[in-house]
Amino acid sequence: MQYNITEINHLIRHRRSVFPNQFMAGKKIDDDIIKEILINAIWAPNHAHTEPWFFKVFCNKGLQTFANFQSELYKKESGTSFKENKYLKLQTQPLLASHIISIGMKRNADKHIPEIEEIEAVACAVQNIYLSVSAYGLGGYWTTGGVTYMNNTKSFFGLEEEDKLLGFFYIGYVAVASAVAKRKP
Repeated sequence: MQYNITEINHLIRHRRSVFPNQFMAGKKIDDDIIKEILINAIWAPNHAHTEPWFFKVFCNKGLQTFANFQSELYKKESGTSFKENKYLKLQTQPLLASHIISIGMKRNADKHIPEIEEIEAVACAVQNIYLSVSAYGLGGYWTTGGVTYMNNTKSFFGLEEEDKLLGFFYIGYVAVASAVAKRKP
């Protein structure tokens, strides 16, 4: 066989979400590793080779820019449902990561591919990110929280009106491992 199936099975079955409060705060991942992770992401299957994924990477001072944008947008748009603790979390949690990748879906111009298939292709790309992060011994977490579904987010993340913002992938070195998970047979 060309690949070590035992190692691949282990990687898939032991991939875990590692949340930002489990990261080694302040420890930066080499940008070349992030580039390799993104190269793996774009090898995801996609119908008619539309490659609908669109990633924007935040690191270093960009993490503060990201934190400021999402916390202030939340404050502006939440109205009477504003919660101070959520606002503070949106301001501080991004700073725990080494890198944050915004996950976007760019809608194919001719629209012959159903939108759901484009979203599914991006989800496959995110699975490649998850597996790559795990293979590098790093921690990662795909969140659809924060400002993902709020109005007025798309342009900040390089997306057009017909595109979708599908969340954010936080990456960092693991300080506290996630618990072993179980799946139904």
